[in-house]
Amino acid sequence: MQKGEIMTKQHFIALADTIKANRDTIGMKVIRILADFCEQQNPQFDREKWLNYIAGTHGPGGGKVK
Repeated sequence: MQKGEIMTKQHFIALADTIKANRDTIGMKVIRILADFCEQQNPQFDREKWLNYIAGTHGPGGGKVK
């Protein structure tokens, strides 16, 4: 990613996948700090959808996991 570019949905999903794989080690405080950062990077970032995906309750598109 070049300086000045905004993070895209694909970037947020890739970041979430990494966090999801390590969420027990990382802890919720750090995950929320990262969510704050993501909100600053892209005004269309959906914080709740992203956190739900990391928690495993929703898929990367926002739909609930069955």
